[in-house]
Amino acid sequence: MKYLAIAEELRGRITRGELSPGARVPSTRRLATDHGVAMATAAKALTLLNQEGLVHAEPRSGTVVSGRERRGTQRGLTRERIVRTAIAIADTEGLGALSMRGVTARLGVAAMAPYRYVRGKDELVLLMADAAFGERGYPAKPAGDWRDRLTLGGRTLWSLFRRHPWLAQLGPITRPLPLRNLATHGEWALSALSELDVDAATLCDLHVLFFSHVQGMAVHLEREQSALASSGLTEEDWMDHQGPAVMAMAAGHPTFAKMLAELSETGYDLVLDDIFESGMRALLDGLALRYGR
Repeated sequence: MKYLAIAEELRGRITRGELSPGARVPSTRRLATDHGVAMATAAKALTLLNQEGLVHAEPRSGTVVSGRERRGTQRGLTRERIVRTAIAIADTEGLGALSMRGVTARLGVAAMAPYRYVRGKDELVLLMADAAFGERGYPAKPAGDWRDRLTLGGRTLWSLFRRHPWLAQLGPITRPLPLRNLATHGEWALSALSELDVDAATLCDLHVLFFSHVQGMAVHLEREQSALASSGLTEEDWMDHQGPAVMAMAAGHPTFAKMLAELSETGYDLVLDDIFESGMRALLDGLALRYGR
C-alpha cells in the first residue's frame, strides 16, 4: 500500500534524525507530487504518523515532528503503549511484518527499551491478542434465547476479527490461547450452548464447532489483505486476470462449468460477511434440529 511506504520513509528520516523535533515535514501536496499519489493517499500517511505520535499539527506551521517528550521516550513508555503500537502495525501491515525493532522505531525509543515491559515478540503477541479480544464485551443481563445469544457472540467475534485480521492467524483451535478476555467470549457462548442440555464433552465440542466457524471464515481476512499488498490486485482484478485459467480448469467438470457460466451471466461478488451470516444461520438451524430446541 502506497501510504504505508510513504509513512515508512518519513518514519525512517525521523528516527535517523534527518527530521529533528520541531522540523516541518513535507506537506500533503508535496508528498503527493513527490510520490505520484493522490492527495488522500499522502494525507493517510501523515495521519498514520500522527496516530503514532511522531508528528503533530502546529497552527500556521503545518505538520511538524513531535518532540521526544511527546513521542514516547523511555520515561513515557508503558506496556499499554507498546501493545497498542504493535496492534497498529499488525492491523495495517499484517502479523508477519511485526517485529520488536519495528515497534521501537515507531515509538521513537531505544532498541532495548520495550524489553523492560515485555520479554519478547511472543509475549507481545499474546498481550496484543488479549487487548484486542477485550475491545468488545456483552450485556450484563443476557437477553433472548440461546440462539439469540449465540448469534450475538458470533457477530461480536466476527467484528473483532474484521477489525484485527491477524487475530485469526494466532493458533489452531486445538491449542486455545490462555487469554482472560478470550475467556469472556467463551463464557458467553458456553452459557448459551448449555441451554441445549448436553453433557460437558458435547458442550465443549459444540463450542469448538461454533468458534471454528467464526475463526475459519476470519482466516481469509488477513490472507486477502496480504494478497492485495503483495500483488497490488483487488479481488476483482485477480478474477479478471485468472478468468481464462479458471474456465479451463472447469473443463470436463459439468456442474462446475455450468455454475461458472451462469455466474458470468448474472455476476457474482464473494462477500465474506454474507457467507459468515449464512453459515451461522445454518449452524444454529442444525443445532436446533439436532437437540430439539
